[in-house]
Amino acid sequence: MNITWYNEKPKDCIVTIGNGSLTLNKPAVTFFENAYSVMLGQNTDDKLIFIKPLNKQRAMMHDLPENSKYRITIRSSYGRITNKAFLKEVVEWFNLDVIENVLKFKAVWDPKNEILVVDLKEVV
Repeated sequence: MNITWYNEKPKDCIVTIGNGSLTLNKPAVTFFENAYSVMLGQNTDDKLIFIKPLNKQRAMMHDLPENSKYRITIRSSYGRITNKAFLKEVVEWFNLDVIENVLKFKAVWDPKNEILVVDLKEVV
């Protein structure tokens, strides 16, 4: 018997930017399953935002300022980071319209730096 098994392509990591939160889809949240908190960053020249997971041990170290660590909520099918101040800055830096809409962007995991890189150049 000659059988070719179906293998679904891996789904893209998608980050949704809404009014006040970043939502990571299930493929993206797999990199944050052990995250206690996250750090958020941006590169305005390349239109990128960065989300770095911190495990509890790393998050509790005092070498990182408390105001640079943000809470992430992990559920079975998504993850959510709520930080209105950061998102207000992102909306201004990148001229995004998220007042009435949510915008979805592709993201890729950078294994070397252990950071999720969200590309804001193109809405999905």
